[in-house]
Amino acid sequence: MTRFPIFLAAMFCAGTLAAFAGELTPVRGPSLRAEATIAGPIVRIGDLVENAGAAADIAIFRAPDLGETGTVPTAQVLDAIRPHGLPRVETHGLAEIAVTRATRQIGRKELEERIAAAVATQYRLGPAESLSVAFDWATPTILADPAAAEPRIARASYDRYSGRFDVAFEVPDTRGATRQLRFTGTIAETVEVAVPLRPLGRGDVIRAEDVAIERQPKAYARPNALTSLAQVVGLAARRPLRAGQVLTAADVMRPELVMKNEAVTIVYEAPGMMLSVRGKAMESGAEGDVVTVFNAQTKRTLQGVVAGPGRVALITASGQPSAPDVTGTVAARTPSSRAE
Repeated sequence: MTRFPIFLAAMFCAGTLAAFAGELTPVRGPSLRAEATIAGPIVRIGDLVENAGAAADIAIFRAPDLGETGTVPTAQVLDAIRPHGLPRVETHGLAEIAVTRATRQIGRKELEERIAAAVATQYRLGPAESLSVAFDWATPTILADPAAAEPRIARASYDRYSGRFDVAFEVPDTRGATRQLRFTGTIAETVEVAVPLRPLGRGDVIRAEDVAIERQPKAYARPNALTSLAQVVGLAARRPLRAGQVLTAADVMRPELVMKNEAVTIVYEAPGMMLSVRGKAMESGAEGDVVTVFNAQTKRTLQGVVAGPGRVALITASGQPSAPDVTGTVAARTPSSRAE
């Protein structure tokens, strides 16, 4: 019977202590910020003063230009907010406040993409990704207010013969007004081409890390240019290649498995037997190429097909080996085994 009153007393004490603690918590008054970032052309009291209350939305200054930072002396801020009934404002010893105007920057790459997309659609030039945009001046950008509507292309013209473009962007502000920015330059259609990333010597096998796919103006593209890694990787350089040059079908070949003046094995295969003899290649060749070889035993030249590294399969007019030409080791065959 005594527990319930004790519980109520404890609750009353806890509530009283909590209320007392709340009374001791200081209420923060208005205080200056050391810096502020403004979205829009107007600086309001709440931008510069914390806990400004009902006065927070009152405009007091014009903001800096887009993307710029300015400073305002503390005394000037206090003079501006004094007529609006704020109590004493804590300055924290600040001499001035830094104010930055927020901006949305549209740089060169995004401008190129937007212009290419607009011109490609309007003039049916194909995929926008295949167009290369060059401006008449070095660093074109658009600075826009992030609180305003998105800049858009208001007008675009393009001359197919000269490649010249003339594009105007409309850039709105937060008050609904717009300004126009004009960009001019040239647009060229491009194609993808394969280029070596390092110098390659004749016969060097091209690996994936040796080559890249780049876009180059279509007007300057070489005939038969290779356009994908699949057309290049695994092949060999037919001649010395410099880094960055456009690769064509004439620049690459299948890797040579037999080199001129290299010792090779000359073989002739027929059902149940294989003849082999040592010889010398008189010319280089890739797999499947017909090359001339010299039989060291018979001192005669023969023609054969490159069958593998250092290996040439003999060709005869009759399809049968000629004893004087292929004198060498004879290996017997069985249906279940193959030996040389």
